[in-house]
Amino acid sequence: MRPGWVRVLLAVLAAALLGGCATVPGDSTVQVLRKITEGDGPALPPGPMDKANPLDLVRGFVNASGSNDNHHAAARRFLTVAAQSWDDSASLTVLADEFDTVYARTPGDVNRAVVRLRGNQLGRRTSDGSFMQAGAPVEIDIQVAREGDDWRIDGPPSGTIVRLTDFQANFKPVRAYFMDPVQHSPVPDLRYLPANPARTMPSRMVDALLAGPSESLAGAAVTAIPPSARLRSNVAETPDGAVIVDLTELGPLDDGQRRLLAAQVVFSLAEVNVAHVRLLDDGAPMLTDQAVVARDSFPELASANDPRPDVSGVVVVNGRARTLAPTGLGDPLAGPPGAGAYDLSSATLSADGQRLAAVNRLTGRQLLVGRVGGPLVPTGLQGSALTRPSWSPSGSEVWTVRNGAAVIRLLIDQAGHASPAPVDDSALTALGQLSDLRLSRDGMRVAAIVNGMLAVGAVARSPSGAVAVRNVRMLLPNKLTSLTSVDWRATDQIAVAGRRPDAAVSLVSVDGLDLHPLPTNNLTLPLIAIATGPGRPLLVTDQNGLWSFGADDLGSWRQLVGSVTSVAGFPG
Repeated sequence: MRPGWVRVLLAVLAAALLGGCATVPGDSTVQVLRKITEGDGPALPPGPMDKANPLDLVRGFVNASGSNDNHHAAARRFLTVAAQSWDDSASLTVLADEFDTVYARTPGDVNRAVVRLRGNQLGRRTSDGSFMQAGAPVEIDIQVAREGDDWRIDGPPSGTIVRLTDFQANFKPVRAYFMDPVQHSPVPDLRYLPANPARTMPSRMVDALLAGPSESLAGAAVTAIPPSARLRSNVAETPDGAVIVDLTELGPLDDGQRRLLAAQVVFSLAEVNVAHVRLLDDGAPMLTDQAVVARDSFPELASANDPRPDVSGVVVVNGRARTLAPTGLGDPLAGPPGAGAYDLSSATLSADGQRLAAVNRLTGRQLLVGRVGGPLVPTGLQGSALTRPSWSPSGSEVWTVRNGAAVIRLLIDQAGHASPAPVDDSALTALGQLSDLRLSRDGMRVAAIVNGMLAVGAVARSPSGAVAVRNVRMLLPNKLTSLTSVDWRATDQIAVAGRRPDAAVSLVSVDGLDLHPLPTNNLTLPLIAIATGPGRPLLVTDQNGLWSFGADDLGSWRQLVGSVTSVAGFPG
């Protein structure tokens, strides 16, 4: 058959398939798939200027490296022909915006020079897309050479060096979801995926899932995806907007494991605007009763750690516990705690609002627990100092710090009896004196104030029941200092308060990449305590009382209570 007739025949067959779908059986619907791969992105940054000197050339190279489109095509314009083999994927170092380029030595050759890049490294993006803080000064020597009439880089560093603003502009923070091994609830793990081209993000998110939890959650979160799993075919999109993810080599999985695996994939892809997923196991539906899955396919998991809007916060004012209303103080908490029977210094409700853990001041400091509306019972834990209690998501554990030196974990049974349980806190207490500690609302992480600085760790639980604080790291130790209090704004964002006028209240991402100081108008330093939570306002206690900062406060702090003895807390 001649080539021309072949083309005609193929065209006729294609038209028949598109126009005659009514003849295709319902169980083998023809779909046009679009492979999700590299695509068109925004215009690339400009290349080197004509006659640019070596110092400006290297500066332009770093600036252009922020765009990763087409394997850093913009940055490659700054390289010689011989240097085009540059391994741009070896690593990604995030650099503070301010950096210098100087000659490493006085140029002695009109055709070659060595330029020294000097700056401050903030950290690196790892191969799984997470950010690993690693602050340090850096000096890198870069070879440049003349190519024709212009200077070009002849010895680029391995990997890419990207300024913070360029990294934030070109990489989108998203949450890859893994699992709490005890509660079997989804656990977010912050990743940074290239924002352009946007249609590649589902593929990159699946790659991040297959890589497993990041180093910060190693030993704490688990994945329902077997380590042998891989993609059977490229991630593809159907005309109706669903994304096909076809996995293979999963091994034997029961229905419960398949459901958790599907939830991980669906929750993660929802972060990159994928609402519906055709999830397959060697071409067959992962869930036999659902060909297409979405977030609402898992209602019991989608809201597992969401705050309950019907459970208010609690504030201790002059030793009495009161509820928090949207506009200020609510009613006294039911029972003896609200009547002032215990002279409380701090208190926290469990996530379901049924139990209260509190510290009183009658004999030093003593931890009490009880059901809301009833009396509080001593747990047997006393000390010269006890931090504000923090509940686990299930309401079965209370954590606090005694005398600044030991993390205390108490198990609370159904009857309300407390019993001490071991926790390996050595990775945290080895850093210094602890003045505050909070469990994250999903129970997977802990944030603490250590020697006035912010430390974050993962809560690792073994099948035998052993609990340890692992993977502890100090976040921004050169910037976050003189801190007094901490709380979780979200599962991946922390709020801190302290004594420094330039950063008395700040929000920081759990990996330390993003830091946002908040205004302090109306506040009187030093700040004593901070409280917040998902969907809740920020509350701080200063020298004059309790103040609120929220969406309706127009960028100013609004006083709720005019008493220095007031300390607030939200459930958890």
